[in-house]
Amino acid sequence: MSRSERKWDHIRYALETGQKRSTAFDDVQFIHQSLPNINVSDVTFHQEIGGLSLSSPIFINAMTGGGGEKTYTLNKQLAIVAKEAGLAMAVGSQMSALKDQSERYTYEVVRRENPSGVLIANLGSEATPAQAKAAIDMIEANALQIHLNVIQELTMPEGDREFSGALKRIEAIIKEVNVPIIVKEVGFGMCKETVESLSSIGVSAVDIGGFGGTNFAEIENKRSEKSQAFFNQWGIPTAISITEASHASKSVSILGSGGITSSVELAKGIALGASAIGFAGFFLKILVDKGIDALYEEISALHDELTIIMTALGAKSIQELQRAPLMISGQMHHWLNQRGIDTRTYSQRTIK
Repeated sequence: MSRSERKWDHIRYALETGQKRSTAFDDVQFIHQSLPNINVSDVTFHQEIGGLSLSSPIFINAMTGGGGEKTYTLNKQLAIVAKEAGLAMAVGSQMSALKDQSERYTYEVVRRENPSGVLIANLGSEATPAQAKAAIDMIEANALQIHLNVIQELTMPEGDREFSGALKRIEAIIKEVNVPIIVKEVGFGMCKETVESLSSIGVSAVDIGGFGGTNFAEIENKRSEKSQAFFNQWGIPTAISITEASHASKSVSILGSGGITSSVELAKGIALGASAIGFAGFFLKILVDKGIDALYEEISALHDELTIIMTALGAKSIQELQRAPLMISGQMHHWLNQRGIDTRTYSQRTIK
């Protein structure tokens, strides 16, 4: 099977399998504020994250590219939506275009459609500094996302089996490129120890890519004659992973992703410590099923609803929303306390 065919397999199976909805956000509840003391017009989304200036806490996360005409069309449409909605956008892994120049156009289209937007290049942790520079140049990227996908590779019939030296390779890229580096997990979550290790080498931001969204182990198992079903339930739920990451080094910005599909989950993710939230499979399904206009309307609704939620909590900014009081219960409470994170600090904090 060619790399291009495999890319389209991933998209097709992602749409078929959907999202697991095992994110642990149901274990998080905002504490109601009867006197928020702000107006809807007071709320602003603008912030600086890891060297990037963002006008929205929502970004379009890495999905596709390198799959020929079909992925070209999807990337073109996503770039159009990103431009109109004012969102940052990450492309899928560009290794296919570095190995096959005929696939470059499936990525280059995003900069052509969104000439002034924030675009994020993407490669795996096996990449060299030279490949990183080439990926950044390909789309004139504002940042580079390096993805970690050990479980996907182990489940993939043709996947990698060697993972040593990844931290050193990422560090080498950081030293050689002149854009912020974001390290992203692809759906199995990051623990606080991983975030600490990445912080120690100068990573600007991490995208925890938590369990509960598109499940690449399940996708690869569908492609394989011999299923490794034990990986289908492997990982750290998104809400828990955001919280773990936020208790690591404060020098790293936290991005949250993995199965988030609503404004209230978006708000909870930020309140748990994320500065921005990535949407991938949820947006892709809307785009494929209903088209560009429907996706733009969904993003507009997410922005409007997040503004309303922040007003109810008395949070004028993303930074204030990160201090909103929360109650954490259930599996998430048990997990965090077992990991030495005192959940009472969330219930006793205040925006004021």
